[in-house]
Parts: sequence; structure tokens; C-alpha cells
Amino acid sequence: MGRRALNSIQEVVDRQLCLGCGACAYAQPDVIKMADAPDYGVRPVLATRPDADDVRTDDALAVCPGVSLAHSSDAFSDAMPELAEGWGPVLEVWEGYAGDPAIRYAGSSGGAATALALHCLEEQGMHGILHIKARDDVPYLNETTLSRSRDEMLAATGSRYAPASPCDRLDLVEESPHPCVFIGKPCDVAATSKARARNERLDENLGLTIAIFCAGTPSTRGTLEMLEQMGIDDPSQVTSLRYRGNGWPGMAEASVRTSDGGSEYRRLTYDESWGKILQRHRQWRCYICPDHTGEFADIAVGDPWYREIPPGEPGRSLVVARTQRGRRILNSAVAAGALTAEPADPGILPASQPNLLHARGATWGRVVASGWAGAATPRFRGFSLRRVWLKRLTVREKARSLLGTFKRVARRRLYRRVQVDTE
Repeated sequence: MGRRALNSIQEVVDRQLCLGCGACAYAQPDVIKMADAPDYGVRPVLATRPDADDVRTDDALAVCPGVSLAHSSDAFSDAMPELAEGWGPVLEVWEGYAGDPAIRYAGSSGGAATALALHCLEEQGMHGILHIKARDDVPYLNETTLSRSRDEMLAATGSRYAPASPCDRLDLVEESPHPCVFIGKPCDVAATSKARARNERLDENLGLTIAIFCAGTPSTRGTLEMLEQMGIDDPSQVTSLRYRGNGWPGMAEASVRTSDGGSEYRRLTYDESWGKILQRHRQWRCYICPDHTGEFADIAVGDPWYREIPPGEPGRSLVVARTQRGRRILNSAVAAGALTAEPADPGILPASQPNLLHARGATWGRVVASGWAGAATPRFRGFSLRRVWLKRLTVREKARSLLGTFKRVARRRLYRRVQVDTE
């Protein structure tokens, strides 16, 4: 697919192709820091703006997933052919849940990601787990942390539907004495894959990468609107915030200080928080993303929503092994009891996540239309996007992927550079 040439990280930001992963800040820490742009997401800030285009950011561009994504030639050598076109490399599909009931309850969908990571920490001799958690001082924002204990991981369970940049601290993995686990969104893992290809020490120290299925990252503005819907006008009074977990799918729950010095909880259902508020604030680059299911990870985890979930049912996870390393550790975790799971029919994957399959199908039309309309576009290789668009979308859906994109380009002014203000 053709695209406009992007020559600096600042142009990636201004052209709204940034995903906020933080890999650029890891690649060039002396030049780039990450900061929150409430209406967009976490964004790199260059030390010399407004002359940011003159700063050499070649190393940062080389690890940026917003600019390009490509599967290697051997990525599909052991993959299931029936899933490759729509879901990327898949070796095995499992369904199950964390063996520890506390992890299963606290996690967003059965706690599989936490259980797998802790198995690596406690049984595989890995040093730590790099992931994101709520900031202690501003709980509706996120920060990157390297957890080294079960208690630290349990304190950070549950999805965080807000901007996060776990790749900004890949240096903690690189400098660790032993391999570590990395947990992130699909784009975070894709960026990590790019970074490890350029850094032998980082590559050696990435013991396992786990991706969480993702339908897009909402901006901080989405969280603030969600808090307003909860009746919280002053976000500085929020002392804790969960987006999911403590049940399946769980509720969005904020703890807020009261005038008498106490605290109270405000809640919204998953449909009220994600379905009606947060998803409307997703960043533009997520609309043209081909990978919502962690195709560059060793293991990817999501919700097995192929059936109606009765109220009160304990959480379950869909677990996808994408590499031989992922397969080995997944089987080890099941054998050790860290994960209670069974192999599933491959068809459970498309049945569980039809919306993500549709989003992948629309990607080719959206990228082409945005390019026609003057927007900058990423380069994708190895995703079969044109074929998926032709085969899996109806005529009406194809038209919508094109016409809807023209409208978004005009509404968001994607045909020109936009100054993105950070806080």
C-alpha cells in the first residue's frame, strides 16, 4: 500500500499515526519523553519543539508500529492455515482460566494473562513482568512498572481502557539479570518485536510476550467523560479506578473521596462504560489497525464471547499460542496448574471476536480511502488485507469502509498536520 513518507516522530504524531506505545522513548530516551494529550492519547514529546522536524529520530522511527507493521517470512510456518488469513499466526487455541481463584476473579476474563506471567516468574525463573498499572497519584492515568511478586501483579489486574506506554521502560527488561515477561496491547507487542530485532540484549531478555486483545485505545478524555457519567465532576478526588475485573466482564468502578473524609464507590456496567462512552474516544490509528489480537506475541489472550454469558459466571479466557515458545510455556502452565484450560476448536476464535474480524476486514478499505483523502497511511505487509476485504465484507460494508473513512478524515482533519498538545 502506498503512503506518504514520514521522516520524523513528530510527523507521526502530527499526522495522527501514533499509537502511544512508548517504543520511541525507549529507542531515544535523551530526545523523547512521553506525555498525555487528553484528546489523543499518550504522545512522544521532543526536547526541541517547535523545530522537532530537525531532530534526528531515525532509531525511534525504526521501532514505531504506527508507521509500519510486517510479518516475517517464516511467521506462518507452523500456523493453522484456516486461521492465518484473518487472525495471523495461530499454533493452538485454548479456553480456560487462572488456577488461582483470586486471580481468576480479579482478572478481566479469567485471569489467564496474569496466571501465565506469574508462572514464568515463579516456575520458569524469569526476573520480572513489565506491564502497566494505575498511577498512585493520578489513578485514572497509567504508568509502566516491572512487577517482581504475586502481590504486585494482583494489585494491577484488570484491563486499563486508557492510554498506556509500556514500551517506554523496555530498558528495565534490557538491563535485567534474567529474562522477563512483557504484557501489552497488540501494538505494544509489535513495537517490542521491532525493538528486539535491533537490540540483542533486549531480545535475549524477552522471555515471553503476552498480548491482550484490543479494539482500540480511548483517550484520557474518554475516561474523564466516564467519570462524569458516574457523577464525579472533580477527577482529583478519585482514589482508585478499575475499568473491568472483579467478575466477568466486571464493572467500571471508581472510589472517590467524600466531603466527610470517607470514600464511596461509583459504578457503570461494561456496556455503559466501554459500549456507550469509551469506545467513542478511540484514537484514529486504531481504526486502521490490522492487528487487534496480538499477532506478534508469543501468547495472546482475549474474551471467549462465542456464547451468551449468564450473570455471575466466573471469568474465562481465550488463549492463543502464536509461537513455539508460547506453546511450550502455555503447556507448562497448564501442567503446573497455574492455568486450568483445554484445547479448543479453532473456530472458537472467530466465533468469539466477530467484531475484531470485521475491523481487520475493513482495514484495507480504510487505509486506501484515507490515502486518497490526503491522510498519511501506514505500510502493512503479510496481513492479506486486500484479500480479507474482498472476501469477508459485503458490498455495503465495503462501501462503508471507504465512505466512512472519507468522513473521518474530514472531521478529524487528517489531511494535514495537527498540533497535538500534551500536559
